Amino acid sequence: MSYSGLTEFIAELEKKNELERIKQFVNPVLEMTEITDRIAYSGGKALLFEDTGTSFPVLINAFGSESRMSLAIGRKNLDEAGFEIESLFNRVSHNKETIFQKLSTLPEIIKLADLLPSRLKRKGKCQQQIHLNPDLGILPVLKCWPHDGGRFITLPMVHTRHPLTGNTNVGMYRMQILDKNTTAMHWQRHKTGANHFEAWKASGGKMPVSVALGGDPVYTYAATAPLPENINEYILAGFLRKKRVNMVRCITNDLYIPEDADIILEGFVDPSENPVWEGPFGDHTGFYSLADWYPKFHVTCITHSNKAVYPATIVGIPPKEDAFIARATERLFLSPVKMTLQPEVEDFHMPDAGVAHNMVIVKIKKSYPGQGMKVINSLSGAGQMMFTKYMIVVDGDINIRNYSALLTHIIANVDLSRDLLFSRGPLDVLDHSSDNFSYGGKVGIDATIKQMEELSGRNKKSDKELHDHDKVNVDFFDRAIIKNFNISLFAEGIPVVIISVDRSEDEDIIEKVTNLFRTNDTQGIFSIILIVDHTVDVNDLFLVTWQLLGNSDPLRDHEFISHQSILFDGTIKAYRKGGFTRKWPNIVCTDNETISAIDKKWDTLGLGEFINSPSVRYLGLCRYGTDEIIIEQ
Repeated sequence: MSYSGLTEFIAELEKKNELERIKQFVNPVLEMTEITDRIAYSGGKALLFEDTGTSFPVLINAFGSESRMSLAIGRKNLDEAGFEIESLFNRVSHNKETIFQKLSTLPEIIKLADLLPSRLKRKGKCQQQIHLNPDLGILPVLKCWPHDGGRFITLPMVHTRHPLTGNTNVGMYRMQILDKNTTAMHWQRHKTGANHFEAWKASGGKMPVSVALGGDPVYTYAATAPLPENINEYILAGFLRKKRVNMVRCITNDLYIPEDADIILEGFVDPSENPVWEGPFGDHTGFYSLADWYPKFHVTCITHSNKAVYPATIVGIPPKEDAFIARATERLFLSPVKMTLQPEVEDFHMPDAGVAHNMVIVKIKKSYPGQGMKVINSLSGAGQMMFTKYMIVVDGDINIRNYSALLTHIIANVDLSRDLLFSRGPLDVLDHSSDNFSYGGKVGIDATIKQMEELSGRNKKSDKELHDHDKVNVDFFDRAIIKNFNISLFAEGIPVVIISVDRSEDEDIIEKVTNLFRTNDTQGIFSIILIVDHTVDVNDLFLVTWQLLGNSDPLRDHEFISHQSILFDGTIKAYRKGGFTRKWPNIVCTDNETISAIDKKWDTLGLGEFINSPSVRYLGLCRYGTDEIIIEQ
């Protein structure tokens, strides 16, 4: 199913009872975020803010459930699209021995050709209104979080072209409004947009850039998809919507954009200009990404359809709307991973707490020794998986989305002295935990069932060692250096303990905890020891996982307690001895003033029963409350 603009998608959402309209004025500065955050965390619907103080309504949380994500890509469910892609790959890629077998694939190839984007020689629906004296103030751009550097466009589809090859790209890079006709352009160093920028810088010319907002929601998904560089995103969009994407030429530059987008920002980036200070921004990691230097985008024209809707999203402490986009990627890109990279891969999963790039779990069909390590080495350099900090490979009859069963499987099949592969490599620029910007430690964990050749010389605990509750002396945890602990997993037969400490009280506390666990009365009882800050609820396993993955460099922050016991430090490193090499960001929360304002306004919004602010749950994690963005020693 295809949609010609967001108005059609909104109609479908309403038909499926997946949309709430808010008619009262809501301020795009902080208030829309706070309302959306409450609705999203309660599993609520998409929201259409009709009175935004501008001529444009705001659609938000449109992708915020599996059912809405499925609607966005025109399917009954996400698996349906995955099956279609797998079927296509199977039909086209299987070896054909005879000329007749080879010719049998032509219908599939012709079908794909019919889905290639086409260029129209006329103006598009997105150009019904043209503003040659552009003013970004006409748009209801959100300021999402209290310490954001300003208002940010959060769902921009940024169109660029390489000056030499002519290859085009559509990427999603946040844009901070600087004034009426300029924004910052946050394309990170690993992204194709940044690659195109460097090429234009070398060529000495101004770089044409056009930004599409809205249109068929599948365009937005395609802009986020981990496609190989130089693969046109609108081919994927055409396949998903089962209809080619019609493109029209921009008014003030020569780029082509979707004919039925809602809003277009045309302009250029001048590589000879000095970069601008962009950020901070409350990011999808749940922490603020700190300010840095990025190129400036000059807007030369704004066009839009007569009934344009402004699309937005909010990111922050997971899970948010982006988690459901990641789930679509899991389903859609399983077959391409299997057929182009690793044929033994049966499934992969990016847990919400891992914010897409901190953890990936891969399930394989294992047929020979060492295959788990082979997959770790291969996938660690594959596309956006190169950013993964923790990669776990399993096999056998295991549901990788059942975390209790998964942990049990890992403990049973991992020899810590042989099955962990530590390395260094590229990290997402949003990662704050590594000593060096966008470069740090990683770990691959081979949790596959070991074959005979892999068993020689392995250390293995007996079931009695793993589950002997009599050996756990609870009084041990009452020592002054440990603030709280959780052994609930151990009680279920999973030898994992979670403890919290206050690192700000003692810069040597991690060393003391390590030595404590190395004493004879505890050595070998727990296979995995996880340390978090005292502000973290150790009984909230999602919160613990998110904090641990976000705050740790696996290579730097692990200690072997014994040959079969390992400790991971997920505390704030700003308090370590000597401080931290970089600025350490606070977590993302709404301020008390905004929470209070929405509390008072709630009954007038027509959204049903009162919902508490999710930020209330997390305010205790904010050092200095919400008044500061940097955590310092």
